[in-house]
Amino acid sequence: MGPDTIVPLVGMLTGIVTTGFLAWGLVRVFQGPVGQAMARRIQAKSVGADPEILNEVLELRSQVEELTHRLGEAEERIDFSERLLAGRTEFKGEGGSS
Repeated sequence: MGPDTIVPLVGMLTGIVTTGFLAWGLVRVFQGPVGQAMARRIQAKSVGADPEILNEVLELRSQVEELTHRLGEAEERIDFSERLLAGRTEFKGEGGSS
């Protein structure tokens, strides 16, 4: 057996061992939490979403809409207050120079 025979055999053996470890690693990953999360996601798409999750999403969306409305009102109040303060400053400046 010369090097022309041994090198290809070692190369094939290395490929087989590497493929085996890669397959073993993938199986371990897919059996773990990552695989379980992927399975739940696939099941949710095929069966439909969980009603409890849908209710929670709808509730959160309504809360976001309410907070957006309240934020808009707060911005309007701040703008109004800034205009009042700016008007008083201009008024004091005009009254003091007379």
